[in-house]
Amino acid sequence: MAREFKRILGINFYVGDMADLLGLCAEGNFIVVPSAPNLADLPINPAYRESVEKSDFAITDSAFMVLLWRFFTGQSLPRISGLKLLRGLLATDELRRAASSLWIMPSKHEMEVNVAWFAQKGYPITEEQCFVAPIYAKGPVSDPSILNWIEARKSPYIIINLGGGVQERLGFYLRENLSYRPSIICVGAAVAFITGLQANIPTWADAWMLGWLFRCLHAPRKFIPRYWQSLQLIAVLGKYRERSVTG
Repeated sequence: MAREFKRILGINFYVGDMADLLGLCAEGNFIVVPSAPNLADLPINPAYRESVEKSDFAITDSAFMVLLWRFFTGQSLPRISGLKLLRGLLATDELRRAASSLWIMPSKHEMEVNVAWFAQKGYPITEEQCFVAPIYAKGPVSDPSILNWIEARKSPYIIINLGGGVQERLGFYLRENLSYRPSIICVGAAVAFITGLQANIPTWADAWMLGWLFRCLHAPRKFIPRYWQSLQLIAVLGKYRERSVTG
C-alpha cells in the first residue's frame, strides 16, 4: 500500500505502510494528525478546516474515525497514530543529527522535561532548538516571532507538539510563510506520552487503538468530556464521507 492516499472529509489521508511514511517525512511535507474531536468540529472551525485540507496529507491517528469509516463504507484503513509516527522517527538516524530538528513546545516545563529525556536517550536536541509557543487565539495563526526564529536556523525538520486544533493552524502558517520547505510534522501529545508527562501508552495499547482509554484513566476530567464530544463525528462522517464539509 505504499504511497496510497484516501480522501476523507476533504482531507488527504495517508493509507500506506510505515516505512514509506518515514520516507515522506523527509521530503518537506506538511503532515497533520487530526483527532476525532477536531474532525467533528470541521463544519464550525474554518481555520482548522483550511489547515488540514491544505496539508500535504494526514495520518489516520483517530481510531474512532477508522472504525466509523469501516462501518459506513466497509473499507478497512490502516491506522498510524501520532505516537507510532514519532516512535518511528526517533528510531531513525534523522533526529540524531545535530541541528536537524526544531521543536515547538506548549510550555517551558514540558520543554525542560522533554529535552532532559532527549539528552538521556542520546538525541542532540537542546533548549536552543525549542520554541515555547504562546496561546494562539481562534482563527488563522500569525506569529512573526516564531517565523523569524525558524528562519534563523533553517533546520530540515519542524516538530510541532501542541494540542490538536492549534498545531495544524500553526503548521499551515509556517508552510505558507517560510522561505524554505522543511518537513513540518504535527505530533501533538506524542512526545509527552514518551517522556512521561502524559499517560504512558504501551505499544500494544496503541496498536489495539486503546490510547483514548489510557488518557481517560490518567486524566478523566480532561479527556472524558473531550472524547464524548467526538461522538459528533458520527453524523459528520456519515453525511460527508469523502467530501469536504463545505461541499
